[in-house]
Amino acid sequence: MRATLRWAHSDLRTHRGEALFLVLATAGIVASLLLATALFGYATNPWQRVFAQARGAHVWLHTDRAADAGELAALDGVEAVAGPYPTASATVAVRGTRASVELRGTAERPEVGRPLLTAGHWIDPADPEGVVLESRLARALLAQPGDTLVLPGTPRTLTVLGIADSPERRYRPGEQPGLVWAPPAAVPDPGGQVIGLRLTDPGETDYAVQRAVTVLGAGAIGQVSTWEQARAEAQGDNRLLGQVLGLFGLGALLAAGLAVHGAIGTRIRGHLRDISVLKAIGFTPGQVVRVFLLLHLAYALLGAVAAAALTQAFGSRFPGRLGDAVGVWQGLPGHTVALVAVPACAVLFIGATTGLAAWRAGRVPPVPVPRPAAARGGGLSGAARGALGLRVLRVPVRPRVRGRGARGAGGSGVRGADGPGAPAPAKTGVPDPGEAAGVRELEVRVPPALVLGWHKAFARRPRSLAAVARLTLPLLLIVVAMSAWTTIDRFHTRPEQVGLPTALTVRADAGADDRGTRALLERDPRVAAAYPGVEVAALVPGQTATIALRGLGTREEPYPYALAEGRRAHGPDEAVAGQGLLDLLDVEVGDWVRMTVGDRPQILHIVGRSIEPENAGRVVSTSLDTLRENDPGLTPTLYQLRLRPGADPEEVAARLAASGPEGLEVHAVANPADGLSPLRGVVLGLIAVLALVGLIELLTTIGGTVREGERDLLALKAIGLSPRQITGVTVTATGCTTLAAVLLAAALGLPLAHWLIDAQGASSGIGAGIARAPSPGLLAAVGAAAVLGAAALAAVPSARAARRRLADTLSAVA
Repeated sequence: MRATLRWAHSDLRTHRGEALFLVLATAGIVASLLLATALFGYATNPWQRVFAQARGAHVWLHTDRAADAGELAALDGVEAVAGPYPTASATVAVRGTRASVELRGTAERPEVGRPLLTAGHWIDPADPEGVVLESRLARALLAQPGDTLVLPGTPRTLTVLGIADSPERRYRPGEQPGLVWAPPAAVPDPGGQVIGLRLTDPGETDYAVQRAVTVLGAGAIGQVSTWEQARAEAQGDNRLLGQVLGLFGLGALLAAGLAVHGAIGTRIRGHLRDISVLKAIGFTPGQVVRVFLLLHLAYALLGAVAAAALTQAFGSRFPGRLGDAVGVWQGLPGHTVALVAVPACAVLFIGATTGLAAWRAGRVPPVPVPRPAAARGGGLSGAARGALGLRVLRVPVRPRVRGRGARGAGGSGVRGADGPGAPAPAKTGVPDPGEAAGVRELEVRVPPALVLGWHKAFARRPRSLAAVARLTLPLLLIVVAMSAWTTIDRFHTRPEQVGLPTALTVRADAGADDRGTRALLERDPRVAAAYPGVEVAALVPGQTATIALRGLGTREEPYPYALAEGRRAHGPDEAVAGQGLLDLLDVEVGDWVRMTVGDRPQILHIVGRSIEPENAGRVVSTSLDTLRENDPGLTPTLYQLRLRPGADPEEVAARLAASGPEGLEVHAVANPADGLSPLRGVVLGLIAVLALVGLIELLTTIGGTVREGERDLLALKAIGLSPRQITGVTVTATGCTTLAAVLLAAALGLPLAHWLIDAQGASSGIGAGIARAPSPGLLAAVGAAAVLGAAALAAVPSARAARRRLADTLSAVA
């Protein structure tokens, strides 16, 4: 045991840098996996906890006042019914901030879909103007218990009594109204009612919706929302962040395992004599394997424990959503198990890859086997021998008349085809073909360091390909990370290409004059265009869900949709749809779809697929003129504003709200990338971890190349190569290996990144077509930095090896 510890200590002193990089890489990998676990827990568990405690309804039906909820309670599979509760749409304002809300009249606290109070108290029957706000709405309004809400355009005011969490769909400005629980007296003129259904089997949600619509009638249904939609909105971008962290963490873990495997294999090849001596003095194969295994397990364990400790101590202090996720995750029941299991699995994986490489060390014979004079396949290829030989280039020159004292081709200062300093051919009546044709022959030689370095990099095919593959994996993941960064940046710099051509949404009061409103909006100098439109809920075929049916723009001024497939909707009954709608209805571009808006059927021809960041892509869009053909009395209820380049949306929104009528609401269009801002820091951290893994593999490759070059050192010196040229051989070999890995990573990483990003877009409903690759200049800069950095790292050890004494070189060869 003492000898084992001494050998391990000696190995640690010899490879301090490599040990440090292994510890740091393991710590970064484990930290990314722990953060991914925290984000997954944060995305799922809080909503699930609220839904369970509130006994949430699986289906919410917005109907007209005549619908009978008693008939729904008699349906099979319905466990309980909430409501009906009278509802009314309204706008509330506090301290200059406005929000669209749904006033829901309820005398007592519901048993199904029960709001969970987080501040204040429940509605007091003695206070007819007291209300309770949903927590997301309260955060948007910066409202607290005791604040007074104003209803613009009316003399009414409401008093905030409490704030509560709810498992229903969350408030989103311009898309989903906020929820306000109020006494029935505060809803004097309800426009409809809402009914909640809690089911015995949540998996039968679609079937339950279909039966409810059949019982009540399609004309009575205004909107249907399900628990699955609410859960997806609550999880939001946290699940995406967790997926990115988990994917790159697992990829980095695989790359680190392969790097450790390659490092041990290279070290074993370089220390075959030492291992043989250890076996000769009594070390068993198992002891040799245990030395390598325990040493690298210690590195991995140190990095994993450090990552777990830092995540536990400082994870909740991360800025933004990442810190919130870690803070919530630390309070969940499975937190301790995950904090131990994730690092343990990472250490076990690294241990498994280490054991495979250490097993080879145990098979080294006690008596060293003489190395062959030349490795199989180690000879120079014909192309390499030709490159080291003479190359003659023919270049055109102006013909000259040879006179007395004129020099021949060999005396012109340029080497001729006959070698340096060769005399000019004598004129014996036979014309010189080179001079007669007006050409001159130049001798060009390829530097031996380049040819020999290329040969050393790729002579041993299996070993060379393995080194390239191990170095390619971290570089490939870096290319994927850069593509993710570029795609996120595109949402901010080119929003019109990802389904966000407009920056502001304006909603006017019912009955507002269309021409006057458009004139007011287009009068602003920073507004480039104002597109009138409407958005209504429509029942899909089968009556299992509702989708958003939008009519935006006119045939004269069409709305600039971002199309990923098909063409724009120009003719009658033509429309474009999001990926979420196509998946929901199981249709493709070119199909006809039928939906129901109230009592009116609407049949549309899908001629294109648009990129739809809103409503999970469950949107079908056509022109306002097409909807008016089915309902001539339809008037615009919203306007989408496209701003001029350089305009500030917040400044324009404030100016329009101040100059417009009392009921004019102006909201900024939500950008999905706003919630992904923490992903930028995550991507940078992952790139740093992957760079560490790549550096470990690069150091392994350099060390192996230098050790294998010790045997060739005498031969290279014997043929006349200088120490600088010998150094150039190793530097060229390292640069060629890195260049091959860079090219392979770019060739494989770009299609992989495109597929991963588009697959994520399709699963979220936005649709494929949002992925963008990094610019060629950025890729070239990163590749050049990798190659030049590898060459710089290889220069120092190779120069030291090239200047070794003759006795040291003979000892290494022996």
